[in-house]
Amino acid sequence: MNWYLKVLKEHYADFNGRARREEYWMFYLINVIVSVAVGFVAGMIQTPIIGTIYSLAVLVPGIAVGVRRMHDVGKSGWYLLIPIYNLILACTDSVPGPNKWGDNPKGVGNNSAIDSIGKE
Repeated sequence: MNWYLKVLKEHYADFNGRARREEYWMFYLINVIVSVAVGFVAGMIQTPIIGTIYSLAVLVPGIAVGVRRMHDVGKSGWYLLIPIYNLILACTDSVPGPNKWGDNPKGVGNNSAIDSIGKE
């Protein structure tokens, strides 16, 4: 749940940087669960507008976390538009070390992470 809230609160429309697999997939999982719950409630009270409002509210952060996930594997955010290949990329491990979109969010291969290990 923390990853879902982090994407909504801290990175709502942030298309820069990188997103770990965990951030992407936890956002996706919680989003599906919330969507089903909202759909159930909307069906019970027969008001489909609630589901539409929720879908529009999470559209931008959903695209943003997907773009940041593509950046994490070293690809442009436009790769989200390629069916099946974008799913393969979303499941692929991060590029170790920094790339042109920033440092590795896991800290693997980053100079700052290596420097901090040497100082311990």
